Amino acid sequence: MSTGRKEPPWDGIPSRTARGAPAAPGSAADVATAAVAADGRTARGRQTREKIADALLALLDEGETDFPADRVAQYAGVSRRSVFHHFDDMAQLVDTAITRRLGQLAEQIRPLPTSGPRAARVAALVEQRARILEWITPARLAIMRMEHPSDRIREVTDEAFADARRRLEAVLGEELGRVSGRRRTDLVDGLDAVTTWGAWYHWRSTGLSPDQARHAMEATVLNLLDSIGPPDQVLHGSE
Repeated sequence: MSTGRKEPPWDGIPSRTARGAPAAPGSAADVATAAVAADGRTARGRQTREKIADALLALLDEGETDFPADRVAQYAGVSRRSVFHHFDDMAQLVDTAITRRLGQLAEQIRPLPTSGPRAARVAALVEQRARILEWITPARLAIMRMEHPSDRIREVTDEAFADARRRLEAVLGEELGRVSGRRRTDLVDGLDAVTTWGAWYHWRSTGLSPDQARHAMEATVLNLLDSIGPPDQVLHGSE
């Protein structure tokens, strides 16, 4: 017959839950703990991937053109097995590393003057371009050696070219505002061509030092701008 009292467990010992012990599996606390652990593993995995990619970039910066997994692993301070745990093959690793290097371009860019003397604006533009182009050269050469660069590499490269052109037009807006139509388009195309990697690599590969290549770029930009007149002369281009 029931007395209306809640009977204790058969052994008279309160349950683990009643004693304040960890909740049963599947509880909110367990789910939260598992989520934290998973986040930690994800973060460590991402850090290891970045470390391996940076190791390949370090080899690239030293002039290496081949990247054996053993050497990359040594530079990264991980095992060879770890390299292939995080990347399907070396081609995927190279692709990831190059994409990472291209993505680091933003860290190299500083605001440039858009007003003031022409010579000062051109000097600032060329100094930044020369520094970045020299820094990115190993990655650009690696891309040229790729048979099939990934869509992401092509996308990031195109974005970098487009951004460089926009910045050039902003810095030289005073001069470009003096011409219009086809003449303006041709001038921007010429300025863009001599301040991007193709021209830089030509100067460097023909024996010019970084300083000499920078001087060649600066002189070429100034000569192109002189085609629309000196800084204090306003000309209007034809359509």
